[in-house]
Amino acid sequence: MALNPALKGKLKTAEEAAALINNGEIIGISGFTGAAYPKAVTPALAKRGEKLRAEGVDFGISLYTGASVGDECDGVLARAGIMKMRLPYQSHTDVRNSINKGTTEYLDLHLSHSARMIRMGFIPKPTLAIVEACELTADGKIYLTGCGGNTPTYLETADRVIIELNSHYGDTLIGTHDLFIPQLGGDIPIHASTDKIGKEFVQINPEKIVAIVETNLADSLKPFAAPDEDSNAIAAYILEFLAHERKRGRLPEGVPYQSGVGNVANAVLGTMARDPKQEPVSLYTEVIQDSVFDILEADKLVIASGASVSYSIAGQEKYKANAHAKNWKSKFILRPQEISNNPEVIRRLGVISMNTALEADIFGNVNSTHVNGSRMMNGIGGSGDFARNCLLGFFMTPSVAKGGKISAFVPMVSHTDHTEHDTMIFVSEQGLADLRGLAPIKRAKLIIEKCAHPTYRPLLQEYLDYGIKHSLALHTPHTLEKAFDFHKRLIETGSMV
Repeated sequence: MALNPALKGKLKTAEEAAALINNGEIIGISGFTGAAYPKAVTPALAKRGEKLRAEGVDFGISLYTGASVGDECDGVLARAGIMKMRLPYQSHTDVRNSINKGTTEYLDLHLSHSARMIRMGFIPKPTLAIVEACELTADGKIYLTGCGGNTPTYLETADRVIIELNSHYGDTLIGTHDLFIPQLGGDIPIHASTDKIGKEFVQINPEKIVAIVETNLADSLKPFAAPDEDSNAIAAYILEFLAHERKRGRLPEGVPYQSGVGNVANAVLGTMARDPKQEPVSLYTEVIQDSVFDILEADKLVIASGASVSYSIAGQEKYKANAHAKNWKSKFILRPQEISNNPEVIRRLGVISMNTALEADIFGNVNSTHVNGSRMMNGIGGSGDFARNCLLGFFMTPSVAKGGKISAFVPMVSHTDHTEHDTMIFVSEQGLADLRGLAPIKRAKLIIEKCAHPTYRPLLQEYLDYGIKHSLALHTPHTLEKAFDFHKRLIETGSMV
């Protein structure tokens, strides 16, 4: 786009924009699961911060995002040593290491909660917003790129704004956004995944804009690997179960799906696209990935509503080529994450939710975040928003990891993100356990039988049997002296066996 003459005076290089960022700044940026994050100013900031620290200045910033972002934000800032605080979700190796070393404070939040907590002042508001946009008008209308995220809240609450005006997507995302900030006590009038209730842009006072940096940069998302045998097996179990539920009349037609990130989620959506019995699919989800193209090309997509379009580089080109030519643009709605993940809307629509577990215990509790109870991996993300409020919820995981040295199913999870009250169905490549309506001991027996790997079934059954004989009570027969034997063996020997 041609920049309005009134805005040309604010054009700066990335280095000039980075020079405007103060020590101790709280920066709210656009970006959600590898899409629509700043790609020019933050690398320049990292170089500046690294230089200042080499000169003895304890330079640092806090970084607020929508969810995970690319190396051009998370990676460079963590490696420069200037990321003092991070919220609400991350998935970058360098940030994870900094968190676990204690050099970066991390606030791991339910994604639907973070924007309101910031607006209410429960968490300090950003002093600066750095936002990727595809169009900007002189009166302060900002048209976002590939995500809604927490961007409207950061633009509203920050005192100063830097815009990265990215021409990569052209106009193919203009009109896909539905930007709405819910008011305390107000309604969110979404009654179908196709409903739009907000604006296509974010309106701000243009005087807040202190710099505009022009770019033409893709989201640096790598393509997911083709689904492996385990992922395909998990997908097959889920699709078979859904067909069974429809046959029994327990699954209403037209309810939307939410699918988490990764190969298993892609395998499920890809299987839906290939299944001749699959009805048209509506998505009310967080992350829209390349697998949506399979559903589109099979002419089975009603709408894909989410917080971001997290496409690989090849996927970005595919979308751009077809956005106008095949009217793919009309099949997408991008919302702020407090709407895409809103409990009220999830429950109203009857979303079918599919998320990944790091580990689960035999009584149905899930750990999504911590290895051995203390080492942070990524964060809870949106899984809690959906698991607690969905119509039907799946937690998916291969039964073992690290060549069989780690069991995904353990006597007691080392950290709890989702309690047994929020889980319904577990699926591994071994099978599917429908826990609805079952008391704890029956849940445990079914998980061991259906989901645990054969190597670990005897050990899990031994723990359950011992608990039934020796536990202080029989409702949930844990024995605390043995509950973490799997994890202790892993730490001591490198294997849970």
